[in-house]
Amino acid sequence: MPSVTRSTHLVARNLCWPRRRAFSTTPKRLESYGFIGLGQMGYQMAKNLQSKLSPSDSVRLFDINGESVRRLAQEVRASKTGGAAVGVAHDVEDAAKEADIVITVLPEPAHVKAVFSQILSPDLPKKNRVFIDCSTIDPSSSQEVAGLVRDAKQGQFVDAPMSGGVVGATAGTLTFMLGAPDPVVPKVEPILLRMGRRVLHCGAQGNGLTAKLANNYLLAINNIATAEAMNLGIRRGLDPKVLASVINVSTGKCWPSEVNNPVKGVVEGAPASRDYAGGFGISLMAKDLRLAIVAAHEAKAKLALGSRANEVYEAAEKAELCKGRDFSVVYRFLGGEE
Repeated sequence: MPSVTRSTHLVARNLCWPRRRAFSTTPKRLESYGFIGLGQMGYQMAKNLQSKLSPSDSVRLFDINGESVRRLAQEVRASKTGGAAVGVAHDVEDAAKEADIVITVLPEPAHVKAVFSQILSPDLPKKNRVFIDCSTIDPSSSQEVAGLVRDAKQGQFVDAPMSGGVVGATAGTLTFMLGAPDPVVPKVEPILLRMGRRVLHCGAQGNGLTAKLANNYLLAINNIATAEAMNLGIRRGLDPKVLASVINVSTGKCWPSEVNNPVKGVVEGAPASRDYAGGFGISLMAKDLRLAIVAAHEAKAKLALGSRANEVYEAAEKAELCKGRDFSVVYRFLGGEE
C-alpha cells in the first residue's frame, strides 16, 4: 500500500510539472513609475504605492524639496518590506523619461503647468504613458495640460483629485474622483487603489476635479453655517452637545456638524478639541473655494453664497488665531464661544 501511494503521488507531481514550469518561466512585465510631489499628501501616497507594487516594478521619486525625496527613499529601503525598487530622480524629466505611469501631486495650477512644460520636452522619448494628476486645480487648467500631453503624443492625462486628507493618505483610505475616458479606467483604477480605498469614475477628463470642487464648495458653506448655528444656540443657553445631538438627528445634519464639529468637546478627536490643530487646513479650504468659484464662473453657474464665504475664509486664513489651523476654526473667527 505505501508503494502504491508513493507512485500515485509521483504521477500526480509529474502531471503538474509542465504547467507549473510554464507559469514560473513567464516573466511579469516590469512597470516603471514616476512620482512627482512629496508634500504631506504625496509623501504618504508614494509610500503606499511603492509598498504595494511588485518587486519587478520601479518608482522614481522627485520633489523640489530634495530632503523629502531622500528621506522617503531611505525609509523605504530601511523598512525591508518589499515592494517596488526605489530611485531618486534629479528633476521632473528624469522622473518621467522611463516611466509608464507618472503620478503628480502638486499644490497649484501654476505648478502643474510648469511641471508638464518641463516633462513634455522634445527630448522626452515617445511612449504611451498614463499621467495621473492627483492635484486639486481648476478643471480648465487640467484640460489645458491634457491637451498638451495629447498634442505631444505622449499618452493619456487623467485627473484624480482625492478626499481623505493626510490621515487617509497615511492609512491608504483615500477616495479618488477620476476624470478619464472609459477605456483608460481599468488601467488607472488599480493604481489608485494602491493608495486609497475607493475610486469614483466621474466621466470625461476634468470631471473628477469638477466633482471635487463642487463637493468642497458645499463643505465650505456647511462649515460656516454649522459654526454660526452652534454659536447661536450656545449664546442662547444651549449645551453644545445637546444642540449637536438635535442637529444630527434633524435636517441640519452634515459632516461639519457630525464628524468635524467646530466646538471644542462636542466630537472627541475633532480638531476643535485640540486647538484646531491638524485636519484640513484653512488655507487649503480657501484655495479650493477660490477654484470652485473660478469653475462656476466659467460654467456660468450662479453661486449666491460663494463670494461671501470666500471673504470669510480669506480673512480667517490671515487672522493670527486661525492661521495654519483646521478649517473649522472659522467658528473662532466668527466669535464663537470656546
